Order: sequence, then structure tokens, then C-alpha cells
Amino acid sequence: MGTLICKHCNSTIDHFEDEKVTTLYSQCSTHCHDDDSEKE
Repeated sequence: MGTLICKHCNSTIDHFEDEKVTTLYSQCSTHCHDDDSEKE
């Protein structure tokens, strides 16, 4: 069982089937990281 986590807000995005327990970090679709990019 694997878990996909947003690297910006740490919310769980999805779960997927895997042979071992895995945690992967990605970006969620709610654009929680857009505020950071506007400050640059």
C-alpha cells in the first residue's frame, strides 16, 4: 500500500497498490502552493 502526500500542505492526495508500504510526495490539485510562488 502506498500513499501520495502533497509536499506543500502535507494532505493525503491518493492511495495506490504497491508491494511494500511507500510514501511519495507530489503537489495536490488544490494549488495550495500558489501563494508561495506569487511572493517571488
